[in-house]
Amino acid sequence: MTDEQWLRRESAALLALLDTCEKPDTWTSIANDCVLEGSAERIYHHHLDPSAHSLEREENDAYAIQGTLLDDPPSPTLVTRLENAYKIAEQRLDEWKRHGYDFMSVFDPRFPGQLRMTIDVPPFLFASGIIIPNETAVSVVGSRACTPEGAQFAIDCARMLTKRGIGVIAGLAKGIDTFAHKTALADGGRTIAFIGTGIDRQYPAENRDLQKRIENEGLVLSQFMPGAEPTRQTFPMRNALMSGYGIATIIADANEHSGTRIQARQAQRHGRPVILNHTVMDGTQWGRELADKPGVYVVRDASGASDALDYIMSIDDVDMLARQLLDAAPAAI
Repeated sequence: MTDEQWLRRESAALLALLDTCEKPDTWTSIANDCVLEGSAERIYHHHLDPSAHSLEREENDAYAIQGTLLDDPPSPTLVTRLENAYKIAEQRLDEWKRHGYDFMSVFDPRFPGQLRMTIDVPPFLFASGIIIPNETAVSVVGSRACTPEGAQFAIDCARMLTKRGIGVIAGLAKGIDTFAHKTALADGGRTIAFIGTGIDRQYPAENRDLQKRIENEGLVLSQFMPGAEPTRQTFPMRNALMSGYGIATIIADANEHSGTRIQARQAQRHGRPVILNHTVMDGTQWGRELADKPGVYVVRDASGASDALDYIMSIDDVDMLARQLLDAAPAAI
């Protein structure tokens, strides 16, 4: 079996599991189970016939109780649903390929490793643009209806990141996102856009040309199926991925009720640092509460944000060295 054939089977099995997902399972829990098991196809076949297809993860109690230990046969209805879902998944993969949609399941070697490590790993991504594995990038986020001061802060930070060779992540929304993307492009830098729609949609309409330019010069990523329209739920989900993809989040501008709070919370969940413009701390209750939490750095300008990044990256370097030493320790004994 070639790598391409293996990946296609894993992708089809993953999509079949997602299409037959029932509570309490979620797409994220299925993705996590598949990553931990190392194969969606093994889980798929285990659901079809638990006694004939055991799982490698002995610690997966839920599957062990349902299948490996008790050998409970699946219902004929479930078998039919899974088999039909697998056929539909294969058709979808072919259709997406015909349309030029670049589908990356969590098993694809191009799938961002930093997202695969997060607690809310997406089962797949659609990409349009230039994929750089394990790149260093930072989110620059804030209000759509931003202040002139907030816009300038975002511009200065995007310029600083570009000068340092760090990618600029944003969500292609009006306001701060647009300033961050445009500045990175204007300065010849790298920008990554996470969108709250399908990869074949452009939202908002006024950023249609900007999205096309990012597709040509940077990278656009979507965790949603082609054709998906924006909803109140898709943007918080997008924010979670922006947080997980970057090494830190810079909050340039926000008011008391800004959706930017969501990404701040997600960054805390992911253990990612937050660099907070002092105006957000001064002007909002949640900003003041956030400023008191570990891993949050309050700054007054892009120079302060750069200093905070220096410290954050030095900590990351120390952590990486410690992990390398721990990994090497058994071999030295």
